[in-house]
Amino acid sequence: MASAQVIRLHADDSVLIARASLPPGLEVTEGVTTVDRIPAGHKVAIRPIAQGEPIRRYGQIIGFATQAIAPGQHVHTQNCGMGDFAKDYAYGVDVKPVPNFDLPATFEGIRRADGRVATRNYIGILTSVNCSAHVAGIVADMFKKNPFTGDNPLADFPNVDGVVALTHKTGCGMTQDEPLALLRRTLGGYARHVNFSNVIVLGLGCEVNQIGGLMQEQKLAGRLRAMDIQEVGGTRKTVEAGVAFVKEALADANKVKREAVPASELTVALQCGGSDGYSGVSANPALGAASDLLVRHGGTVILSETPETYGAEHLLTRRAVSREVGEKLVGLMRWWEEYTQREGAEMNANPSPGNKAGGLTTILEKSLGAMAKAGSTNLVDVLNYAEPVTKKGFVFMDTPGYDPVAATGQVAGGANLVCFTTGRGSVFGCKPAPSIKLATNTPMYKRMEDDMDVNCGTILDGEESVQECGQRIFDLILKTASGQPTKSESFDFGGAEFAPWVLGATM
Repeated sequence: MASAQVIRLHADDSVLIARASLPPGLEVTEGVTTVDRIPAGHKVAIRPIAQGEPIRRYGQIIGFATQAIAPGQHVHTQNCGMGDFAKDYAYGVDVKPVPNFDLPATFEGIRRADGRVATRNYIGILTSVNCSAHVAGIVADMFKKNPFTGDNPLADFPNVDGVVALTHKTGCGMTQDEPLALLRRTLGGYARHVNFSNVIVLGLGCEVNQIGGLMQEQKLAGRLRAMDIQEVGGTRKTVEAGVAFVKEALADANKVKREAVPASELTVALQCGGSDGYSGVSANPALGAASDLLVRHGGTVILSETPETYGAEHLLTRRAVSREVGEKLVGLMRWWEEYTQREGAEMNANPSPGNKAGGLTTILEKSLGAMAKAGSTNLVDVLNYAEPVTKKGFVFMDTPGYDPVAATGQVAGGANLVCFTTGRGSVFGCKPAPSIKLATNTPMYKRMEDDMDVNCGTILDGEESVQECGQRIFDLILKTASGQPTKSESFDFGGAEFAPWVLGATM
């Protein structure tokens, strides 16, 4: 029987996980004593593992022994590496009915004129190109509360959550094919986002990403106000015109009222960043339990970060509602293999140094923990980056693993709320969608309590089950969607984190 100081995740595992730092000479399970110091969240071998033999966690392969490993030894980058192995995609074999609850949960949402439901009410300033970013920032800053004087330009508009400028580093010096189409799809998703009551897009005038082309391609005519700095007559005149637009929009935007709406109106982006060895044990499974609850209430969850699903995709294809859906996910993995090879990189470049310090050794191990955020329901759709989410249930969107870029794509696809798990302590917001932060362990939660919304370390501490923590997360999702501010919102996070995926050469 394993000691209370370690975690056994599956009967077939060849390693245990340290709850806290373990000294040499400690018996962790019958007949197995630690040989090395095992850092918190890291792995200790519980049986002999021959060189080249698979190493298992969650009952799945997380890597291969690069040298012989004795029981009690620390298992990490010094003796565990990547390797190829056959995967059984078994399309759809685990698909099962997902019954909806008889009495769907509700939250206090904002019903728009087109029937969609918002969780926040922002006025947005988008930019077609980096050259208009500063001007957009000046306009937005005119409506920010001064933390020193207390002056608040929006004091008379209590139903408006803010004016936010979402700027980026591209829009010109780029090819007019896939990179431009990807940027326009992202901007189009934000321009249509339900959490924006009004949107203005500012351009310079001579950029590759012409506003006219953006509006035509994304069918945005009538949805937003457009201005080119060169055409308006320079910085000062454009700022004046932008401020006038916002002032004009505020009165109308403030007319909204919250009303009871079903939880099926929620589309939640699932994110993880600054992961550690506990992510796949506490916060990610708990978020998965909350995801299952939301899906059963008729809502939608979006799992992304394709490189952080690599090596575990065969567990998702088994839940795909059709072979076509499953094969599209496998196709994304092949694209990423080719993409990283073309760029002189490798898939195992992820985990990051911080992930490895927290106990994650290979991308296979990280992926198995990361996919737990999506719970256990059927995979109903697979989308490209920033494509609109149109189906209810669990969907997958292709994104990089880098959190701001991934979340930007999910919100462009329609996510009106973000749930973000972290073990090392990521600070993150994602306007116009509120971001709930979930800590994997109690020490980090206590150290960074100003930034964390939920402590999932209670699972490791034996204070509650994964399901109980998942219910707590689901309850907070409903409260947040109803207008309760998150910790990241209290610090005004979410503007600088806008980061569209940049493909192709910069010229």
